[in-house]
Amino acid sequence: MTSDDNKRIVASFFAAGNQGDMDTCLGLMADDVRWTNMGSTRFSGTFEGKQAVLEDLLGPLFGRLRNGIVSEVEDMIAEGDRVVVLSRGTAETVDGKPYNNRYCQIMRLRNGRIVAVTEYMDTALVEETFGRH
Repeated sequence: MTSDDNKRIVASFFAAGNQGDMDTCLGLMADDVRWTNMGSTRFSGTFEGKQAVLEDLLGPLFGRLRNGIVSEVEDMIAEGDRVVVLSRGTAETVDGKPYNNRYCQIMRLRNGRIVAVTEYMDTALVEETFGRH
């Protein structure tokens, strides 16, 4: 696949996420996806496989949010099998607190599926919003 193909797949991933379409998001990930959130927050760590991403990362995070996170992609750069996304997320916690963070996601694709994500964000904001472990 070309860099442009990979950018289209990643753009589809973000668009589906913004619509709350987790089936499409999961369908764009390889079964053995490896998702790493940097830092030492309650949502940091490496999650191996779709099931772990869903149950150990997205479930606990989205369980604390009213309507998930709406992501605005600010920039996307691709080379080979890697796509780097700079984005801004907007969300609200279940208790009405805003959670608006900025992200840098480095995604690696293989055969049209996302196989790895490394995500950087303002971890101090994560702790301020959701508390420490």
